[in-house]
Amino acid sequence: MLPPRGEGAAGDRAIQQALETAWPADLRAGDERWLLTAGRALLRADATGVGRGQWPEVFPGSGRGLAPAFSAARFRVQAAIARRDGRPDRAVVHLVWAGTDRGGAHSDGRITDLYFTRTSQEGVPVWVPQPRT
Repeated sequence: MLPPRGEGAAGDRAIQQALETAWPADLRAGDERWLLTAGRALLRADATGVGRGQWPEVFPGSGRGLAPAFSAARFRVQAAIARRDGRPDRAVVHLVWAGTDRGGAHSDGRITDLYFTRTSQEGVPVWVPQPRT
């Protein structure tokens, strides 16, 4: 059972458990950890502007003064899972998050899916974020 909207951080554990129950793990533990870390950082960069330089392939020209949509201080990932996306070389990071926008409106339970493809760079397999469309 999911917590009511507006529950705050107290409801995050229930959301995480609901995601894990609904979508059983299917990635190697190391891949899942990497994807979760990357997915959280990528979402934070997208929503708050913090760390966009780490993702030049996703945020080309991000130094041009694009104002972030959400306050970095009032942003949190409530829950996240990483799972295969149909093929072994594709994954999706499913994130549920909360944030306060520039106008001061706060909302939780926002959902974002970020997609990654596994490729090889210099013989080393790496997960590469796919541009959002």
